[in-house]
Amino acid sequence: MNFEYWLSVTSGAFQKFFEDAILLIPNLLAALIILIVGWVISVWLGKIIAGVLQLFKFNNLFDRTGWDEALDSAELNIKPSDFLGNIFKWVFMVMFLTISTDIIGWTSFTMLLNSIIQWVPNLVVAIAIMVVAIVISDILEKIVRASTRSMGVRSVNFFGSLVKWSIFIFAIFAVLIQLGIAVSIVNTLAMGLI
Repeated sequence: MNFEYWLSVTSGAFQKFFEDAILLIPNLLAALIILIVGWVISVWLGKIIAGVLQLFKFNNLFDRTGWDEALDSAELNIKPSDFLGNIFKWVFMVMFLTISTDIIGWTSFTMLLNSIIQWVPNLVVAIAIMVVAIVISDILEKIVRASTRSMGVRSVNFFGSLVKWSIFIFAIFAVLIQLGIAVSIVNTLAMGLI
């Protein structure tokens, strides 16, 4: 009696396993196809975005900021437009990965990927804050240097750099708050500086 019961339970478990495996194969193939097509589309869209940014002279904003020197010292050869293109490529890839995991039925992993996708607008705003800060700091640095030079002040470079780095520091605080990184600490530091 016991042997027949365990034999029945074991054979039922194996039968259920094979049935689930057979039902999973079409979903797995569909998810794999979507992932491969998504990879191709993501790479293509990333290159289009980088090309459009180059067309609008986006890289010229970073010419005087030391971006190239910083990347060269890190042994990275990438332009700002290519950097943003890569970010968008991976955003699209995560979206296609979310669709694939949803087809397979991995709900927990799909929820994690959805939370990453919902965080992306914060990243885009943070990048926009840094780009605007770079442009404004460059303009204000030149204005401060010219005005202090016309007043006969000796430390022209010091005052220009002070304005530039003040804007950078507040922009970094704004970026960290936008990304939700140590918000209470960043708020405390910003209040302390103000």
